[in-house]
Amino acid sequence: MRVLVTGATGYVGRAVVRELRVHGHEPVASRQRLSEPFELTDVDAVIHLAAAARVRESFLDPLPYWETNVGGTLNLLKALKGQRFLLASTGGVYRPSDAPLTEDSAREPSSPYAATKAAAEDLVAWTARSGQIGATTLRLFNVAGGGDADTTRVITRAVASAAGTVPGMEVYGDGTAVRDFVHVRDVAQAFVVALEACSVGTSSVYNVGGTPASVRDVLAAVADVTGHEVPVEWKPAHPGEVRFQRADVARLRALGWEPRHSSLAEIVRDQWLASAPAPGPGPSR
Repeated sequence: MRVLVTGATGYVGRAVVRELRVHGHEPVASRQRLSEPFELTDVDAVIHLAAAARVRESFLDPLPYWETNVGGTLNLLKALKGQRFLLASTGGVYRPSDAPLTEDSAREPSSPYAATKAAAEDLVAWTARSGQIGATTLRLFNVAGGGDADTTRVITRAVASAAGTVPGMEVYGDGTAVRDFVHVRDVAQAFVVALEACSVGTSSVYNVGGTPASVRDVLAAVADVTGHEVPVEWKPAHPGEVRFQRADVARLRALGWEPRHSSLAEIVRDQWLASAPAPGPGPSR
């Protein structure tokens, strides 16, 4: 298939482009702004990754998030006629729960960013129901590993702190809050599996998660892999912080996908080898 990829030069986009090529598809990097009308007559599918995606920033200035994440998705959908469309969404659309989250769990976005993704999901699903496209939404949990450069993310920040490229990290609360981490390689594979399962007139949703771990687990894994303790400044927990978030990925597993690279140790090791300045093979302790 010839597949247009928005955000193809980004962190997830680069991995998706590589995976598409491995499986014999032809990725095409989008060079248009999301605010502009699209012409998509020469592609079989679209994988929509481009987005404004920083949660804390979205609280400070929410309007650009709606303009990019909802308006940009709308512009793409207007140009589609019979193609497959895959949307990168977020596990942040869910209502917090102590139980693993399934695709049928209640949505309750906790940030402007997550709210824009929930709105984009609805646009995509209703367009598919009309018969105009085939649609798949992938709700990504905490993507990590493989050379991520965004040090606002916990594993990336912890590894960069261990490498000495940033001064340290702030941890809000006692470090026991649990998140679900998934390797970017497994995310890329999920997009290809979902693309090949998608068909016009249908709409599907899949969670993409890997390994649940607390912030303290991350700090311990980074110290073990790198041989360096992470300097931490402990701060009071944010009000309303989600204490536990874990993805149930049974639906995606039913398509043959597995999070093969998403152990915490492998995620941290790959991030260390890809991003630390000449880190070598790891510690000798």
